[in-house]
Amino acid sequence: MSILNSSTTASGLSSASTSPSRQPSPDDSALALIEDHILPRLDPVFLRYVVNVVSKQPPNHLISLEDARAHPEKYRPPIAQALAATSLERVSDYVVSSQDGTSIDVRVYHPDPAKFGPGPYPVHMNHHGGGFVMGDLWTEAQLCLKMREAGVVIVDVNYRHCPETIWGKCIQDAWAALNWARDSSSTLNINPTLVSIGGVSAGAHISLVLQHMARDAGIPLKLCLVSVPPSTDGLGYRYYTDSPFASFHEFNRDPILPWKRIQYFGNFAMPQDKLPELRKLWPDWWFAPIRATNWTGLCDTYIRTAEIDPLRDEGEAYGMKLVAGGSKVTFKRYGGCPHTFMYLPFMKQKDDYDQDAIEALRIAHGTREMPTIGL
Repeated sequence: MSILNSSTTASGLSSASTSPSRQPSPDDSALALIEDHILPRLDPVFLRYVVNVVSKQPPNHLISLEDARAHPEKYRPPIAQALAATSLERVSDYVVSSQDGTSIDVRVYHPDPAKFGPGPYPVHMNHHGGGFVMGDLWTEAQLCLKMREAGVVIVDVNYRHCPETIWGKCIQDAWAALNWARDSSSTLNINPTLVSIGGVSAGAHISLVLQHMARDAGIPLKLCLVSVPPSTDGLGYRYYTDSPFASFHEFNRDPILPWKRIQYFGNFAMPQDKLPELRKLWPDWWFAPIRATNWTGLCDTYIRTAEIDPLRDEGEAYGMKLVAGGSKVTFKRYGGCPHTFMYLPFMKQKDDYDQDAIEALRIAHGTREMPTIGL
């Protein structure tokens, strides 16, 4: 196991309190949205984003689902805004049949053959974030474009979302996509024995479940690459104090993923009145992978967390369960960062995040660029 830590201390920004010698500024009201114990720990570049952008928008727990469905482009993360209007090279869309026969969309990103040869290539299955409610094939397009620079084919899975589909179908969709990719090795020009999985937030939760399912089905995985993963059934909590993890309490009013935002997703994905019925449909550990009963024989795992994130501690606790079960685990906590920092192109840690993903996939799959031969 290796543990990598990075830290950034915010400086040059005061709390929202004002002195008698000056009038309150617009920044004061924006910074007042952030609790005093969080403010000095946030990256200063992110703080400017809170002041200039986040504070001028309606709270994210008040987003109209109807509007989000009608105008998904309005709610895509900053890294996806420009990409949706461009033409992507070596990218193809496919349709996969899930376990119940429903069609789901996947997008496949191929690496540059001039750099990595003609293939067949390893394959990495990606599952986007969005609380099991938001997201589409543009949400993490930029992340997929970056990851393919490892010389790996990326399959981005647009699993079904709640509330239009009950929670749990997302896992069946992801499992179907994984098996489809392996069965379509000739079409996709991939090596079906070189497979990794991963995702962000809700997509990371899905990947943790797949990690156990693949082990049980005898499907070898090279890596489970998960970011800011929820490993509990936090969307089903009545109160944030239901969590046993300190970060869930400490950051319950953080500026990106506050408790009210988690409740927002929970009301669509795991509503209190439907939760007993949902729990009868699926294994308990699907809701909370940290409650899985068998921790042996699981693949290598890279867990990336954000310092200022209510989900930080439960993601790292899942990793320690893997360590206890004998798996190789790498941890990295990105200092000064909120839950969705990997979607914010102006943050230095986002660049580090992309490079870390490329290197992790290269190591897992043994890929390197073809050497350049000079004359």
